[in-house]
Amino acid sequence: MPESAPHPRILLVDDDPTIARLVARIVEEVGFGRIHHVTTGRDALSAVDGFDIVLLDHHLPDAEGLDVLDAIHARPNPPDVVLITAHGNESLAATALRRGADDYVAKDASLKEILPQILERVRRNRELRKALVAAERDLVRVERLAAIGEMTVTLHHEINNPLMSATADLELLLAGHEMTADERREALEGIGESLRRIRDIVRQIGSLREVNTKTYLPGMRMVDLESSGGSTPVTSRGLALLLVPEERLARVVSLLLRGAGFVVERSDDAAKLEQSARERDAVLVVVVGGGGAAGAHALGGFTPSADRAYRLVALAAGAAPGPASEAGADLVLQLPFDPGSFTAQMIRLAEEEPPRRPSPRGD
Repeated sequence: MPESAPHPRILLVDDDPTIARLVARIVEEVGFGRIHHVTTGRDALSAVDGFDIVLLDHHLPDAEGLDVLDAIHARPNPPDVVLITAHGNESLAATALRRGADDYVAKDASLKEILPQILERVRRNRELRKALVAAERDLVRVERLAAIGEMTVTLHHEINNPLMSATADLELLLAGHEMTADERREALEGIGESLRRIRDIVRQIGSLREVNTKTYLPGMRMVDLESSGGSTPVTSRGLALLLVPEERLARVVSLLLRGAGFVVERSDDAAKLEQSARERDAVLVVVVGGGGAAGAHALGGFTPSADRAYRLVALAAGAAPGPASEAGADLVLQLPFDPGSFTAQMIRLAEEEPPRRPSPRGD
């Protein structure tokens, strides 16, 4: 677990003292801190608020684990639940997963090896969900602040000229200078025209349904009231192309990369992705690979060129990074990846000088 990652708060619900001691030792040895231990379903439901992960035995003195699982999931913002089952009870485990358990572990000799892996996977999935919520909230906040800034520039630019003109005409009228009737009429008409222009600008702003922006000054944009359509994003760290089929994962990766300053576009065609990355000068290509699973492509069907300039990241669906690295990935992250370190890894990778690779043409 990364040093910056918080320890998950773990509640163990099991009336077997031997299992409780074993689980407590395993959890502490892998750096997850101390667990809180209760022995009944009633105590579990009383204590569950504030915990991140619940390790739940199925056979409790006062309840069945599946019933406690249902009660936990009925609460707002429930913790993740890992069911503890007897060895060989796969049908119970399958039922628990269908009813919302995040994973299960058997009480057998593999417990010491398997439990840390399960806890880390559950922790990472929980952090990914939290990262998604935080990234979406931050993205909305940044977009709102940007929109406020662009609208402020627009109001200053569009309203300032007619306002200054009306002010000048009004000052002439109030100064008491000798003016002919025609001059007074012209000044009043000028004031009226300026006020009508300001009225029309306010109406345009109130009727906006799409926002297009244009450059006002270098580094400063304003809302284009005469146009409609989407605004063109300003690139900072460059273009990142994604080949991520699963929707939720694609949203997390996209929001994290956008939050780090990348322009992100998603592709669904592995065959055309290499050409697109070249033609558009992408700095990052992120793909989901098979991670060494039988019959699975190490890079999700994507074949990078040997003389590419972009950096290639593989999100491996298995534990082995070897196949993706051998296929050309510069960085392999195991799924679920840790969102706490993902952004920094992507920035660091994009800023590194791409390694020299031999041209496939032998140039």
